[in-house]
Amino acid sequence: MQDTDRDLLPEGLEDRLPRDAASAARVTRAVLDVLDSHGYDRVQPPTIEFEKSMASRMAGVQPRRMFRFVDPASLRTLALRSDITVQVGRIAATALAEHARPLRLCYAGQVVTIKGDGLDPTRERLQLGAELIGNDSVAAAGEVLAVALEALTAAGAKGLSVDFTLPDLVDALAAEAFPLGADQIEAVRRELDAKDAGGLVAAGGQAYLPLLAAIGPFETAIEKLAAFDKGGVLAGRIAALRNIADRVGNLARLTLDPSERHGFEYQSWFGFTIYAEGLQGAVGRGGSYAILGSGAETEPAIGFSLYPDDLIDALAEAEPRPDTLFLPLGHDAEAAARLRAVGWRTVAAVCTACEPVALDCTHRLDGTETVKL
Repeated sequence: MQDTDRDLLPEGLEDRLPRDAASAARVTRAVLDVLDSHGYDRVQPPTIEFEKSMASRMAGVQPRRMFRFVDPASLRTLALRSDITVQVGRIAATALAEHARPLRLCYAGQVVTIKGDGLDPTRERLQLGAELIGNDSVAAAGEVLAVALEALTAAGAKGLSVDFTLPDLVDALAAEAFPLGADQIEAVRRELDAKDAGGLVAAGGQAYLPLLAAIGPFETAIEKLAAFDKGGVLAGRIAALRNIADRVGNLARLTLDPSERHGFEYQSWFGFTIYAEGLQGAVGRGGSYAILGSGAETEPAIGFSLYPDDLIDALAEAEPRPDTLFLPLGHDAEAAARLRAVGWRTVAAVCTACEPVALDCTHRLDGTETVKL
């Protein structure tokens, strides 16, 4: 009986075949070129680190989502990264601690989680992103979001939309305008996130019910949020959102869901999710957060992560077959080199049985001339 186990991949993992791999390379290059043009320097952290380093650098990081194992050299627990953002935070707080702020860094790489998210079984994703470290001002937030939208557009995404949120909303309101007990805060957050009015009342958050209506197109929702904020506790955040919206409103459609928390576990005052036309789920998310330094001190930062796998698949499917030039045995090597220099893709015969059409070639080299097949 044939052993097929050796050909299987674990659930949630897959190979990228040639067309998809080529599309992934183009998307990655397009995004990184935009980030470089805005002054973001690329870093490349390792795929494996000590679990403690990745789990303690930022609040809200979930070690249970990471693959963990014991390092035979140090006998300490290692983890396979599930998020590159925390690794960039470590680099900023250690090797680049003395560099001038704000520090602009970007990255590209694969991340892996123990299980997929919701109904999506995918456990390995491409993560591209940028972090602006040392500042989380309104200007910094506007820059980061504008750069994220520009990068996605350059990569081929269409019909972008951005959903704003205020991750620390409940904390800000519970501290002053609508007090909550320490044991109530998490329950109110959870029910707001679930958009469950009955659960919110049962959790003692009746005063927070108007937040469930402050959701939708940005201009309408921000007015509802401002009307709810009679005490002015959120005035600074509302003004900041308006400022950011003014900067990026011509780049994407804008919506607001001020109490959304899912996926924003380590964000502070500002968060956003990016969607693209024709793609399921979010193509990116970001916001403000704090990085733990060598001691107890923290440093503000703001950034974004893009997860373009669905975009890559869509682009690969729609892309036409590239022109490819077949080079027969004994072809003119200098002519072939000149053609490659001006952009031709070539496939050379290595045997008499090599067939140009079977090898997906569109043209054939005849002497020094290209002939369409």
